[in-house]
Amino acid sequence: MNYINNQHRYYTLDFYLKERFQSKVFKVALNGNFSCPNRDGTVGTTGCTFCSPNGSGEFAGSKEKSLKEQFDEVRKIIHLKWNDAKYIAYFQANTNTYGPLSKLKSLFEEAILLDPNIVALSIATRPDSLSREVIQYLGELNQRIPVWVELGLQTIHEKTAEEIHRGYLLPIFEKAIQDLREKHIEVIVHIINGLPNETKEMMIQTVQYLSTQDIEGIKIHSLFLLKNTPLGESYLKQPFPLLSLEQYVDITCEQMAYLRKDIVVHRINGDAPKNLLIEPTWGLKKWVIMNEIDKEMKKRSYIQGCKLLY
Repeated sequence: MNYINNQHRYYTLDFYLKERFQSKVFKVALNGNFSCPNRDGTVGTTGCTFCSPNGSGEFAGSKEKSLKEQFDEVRKIIHLKWNDAKYIAYFQANTNTYGPLSKLKSLFEEAILLDPNIVALSIATRPDSLSREVIQYLGELNQRIPVWVELGLQTIHEKTAEEIHRGYLLPIFEKAIQDLREKHIEVIVHIINGLPNETKEMMIQTVQYLSTQDIEGIKIHSLFLLKNTPLGESYLKQPFPLLSLEQYVDITCEQMAYLRKDIVVHRINGDAPKNLLIEPTWGLKKWVIMNEIDKEMKKRSYIQGCKLLY
């Protein structure tokens, strides 16, 4: 993989999409009005302590609108600049396999037919919300259109997972990967840097672990403290240490050095909802963060996977 020609020293999603689909490809975030077992009492009632009441769906469409209305709103904006764009239908808000199989089939079948230029279906969910029947269906769907499943891991460290009320243990995550990969479904994993009480070494260990797993993609961002979340409210009452921009860049560069070379980096920093963000405010500087990571990796002569022993 020639990361240098990619203008980055890691395997970016944009580079991967252009290679695979020979086109500019955009994700269109859709809201299927799903709930979450970590909110409705099945697993828990508060959700993960960092998660917004919208289930990280601030950038998805409105659940009050049809999928077609949600999709068309985004497509009109994209077409102002990219007339020949292709799309990924992305179910983002809450847990998008948590519901009756009939609902999943109805929504996913509708989504892939919204536009002839939809090239993949991406589904954000929890590893404890993937029943055998759901995985069987997604495997069948994957034979018609590429299906990606995004799993929120955040950390491999069980003490941290308990503190953030993640609601499942690591073996459940590993079983979900195994079951999905048996159906040749691509797996993308979310992790968070800067969770309370985690050290730089612990965050690097999470990426080292993921490099041993059969996954195709990763999403990385810093911890965002948001209004109306348990962790955000706790911080307002009694502030605790957060990563600085410099620390985040340092840690993420080291993680890239331990990340397997074929894993696509779907995101190397997040998009915090400005109206909800408490801290860190540097998290709003998306391009600054990316540029600083690029500069630091070049300074260290790093490329993705350069510290892995094969």
